[in-house]
Order: sequence, then structure tokens, then C-alpha cells
Amino acid sequence: MVNFRLRHNIWVLVADGEKALFLRNEGGVNYPNLEVVREMHDDNPPTREQGTDKPGRLHDSSNHHRSAVQETDWHRVEKERFAEEIAGQLYKLAHAGKFDRLVLVAPPMVLGELRKSLHKEVEERIVGEVAKTLTNHTVSDIEKVLLAETE
Repeated sequence: MVNFRLRHNIWVLVADGEKALFLRNEGGVNYPNLEVVREMHDDNPPTREQGTDKPGRLHDSSNHHRSAVQETDWHRVEKERFAEEIAGQLYKLAHAGKFDRLVLVAPPMVLGELRKSLHKEVEERIVGEVAKTLTNHTVSDIEKVLLAETE
């Protein structure tokens, strides 16, 4: 969904599984000036650093077979939880009337998790989505990428 314009006062959420930037356009459509309104961080080390146990084993009592149980991907679980936390912040901001229009920018997996958690009040304000990871870009680089996406 890339048919939005970066109008004055539009909000842009740039997120991944560990960082979220809430930006507001202080400029105009042709010359955006995104300003950071809020920033969220989540410490999410790799699964190997979060899970210390060996994968479990199941015993089949009928014929003495043993099966391994897949190890939990704690890193992914934390990304899902962080997406829910971001959705909660967006709801609070929308409910307080802080933004009327919102563009979501996140990798596809994070966009999917966000969509599952968004309140209807936030969903109604979404005017565009960009499936890219831009959290490690500068704000001016984010502006350039979004302008290129909307042309």
C-alpha cells in the first residue's frame, strides 16, 4: 500500500523488532521534514542467548520411540511482544488525538504482527505502508526513501 503523500503533520512509524521511531512531518509534501516525536527500544538478544535449555524430548509410551521438540524461538517471540507494545502506544496516541494520518514502515514480518495488534481507531488512520527495514537509517535518509516510494 504505497499511495500516500507525506502531508504536513502526517505521522510515520518506522519500526523493526527492536526499535521504533515515531516521526511527524513538520514540512510539506514536496519538502518533508520528519521530526522524531518518540523512540522505543527493546533489548532482544538472539535466541541462543535467551534460551539455555536443550530442546525437550517426548516419549511415545506405546512403542518406545523418542521425538525431539522444536526449540522456542525466543527472539521471534520478543519481536511479536514488541509489536504489541508499539500497537498499544499507537492506540494511546490516536485516542489522545495526536495524529490523524499514519504511515507504517517496517519489515514484512513486523508489519504483519503490528496489523494483528492494532486497534480499530489506529487502523482507520493508516494511509500507507512500506515493507522495508529503515530503523538504522538517518531521518533524512528515511525522508528520501519515503519520497521515492510515493513518486
